[in-house]
Amino acid sequence: MNDWDALAAFALTLPDTIAAPYYGAPAVKVASNGRAFVSFGKAAGSFVLSIDADTKAMLLETDPATFWQTPHYEGWPAVLVRYASADPPRVQAMIARARDQAAARKPGRPRKRP
Repeated sequence: MNDWDALAAFALTLPDTIAAPYYGAPAVKVASNGRAFVSFGKAAGSFVLSIDADTKAMLLETDPATFWQTPHYEGWPAVLVRYASADPPRVQAMIARARDQAAARKPGRPRKRP
């Protein structure tokens, strides 16, 4: 997975997924509840993976060349992932895990419009 298109193509092979915007950027979400689990990253060469805090901490510790964060993501259940990973199967496994976690969550509440 060298770019967003390849990543999204993989993520869309997972069950119950759709391509849909997330905060105005491309993302892949769980269709049944609208929860995004991967989204386009603003950091060059990376995408955002929404994953639980414990897994995030483990990824940051065990493979900082692939999984990293900027101050913007500190304290949030999301981590940046470099497309140019030395271990694509691990990245794919983490994407599948993130999809499963997102699928287990309840649908988000609608936002009030001003």
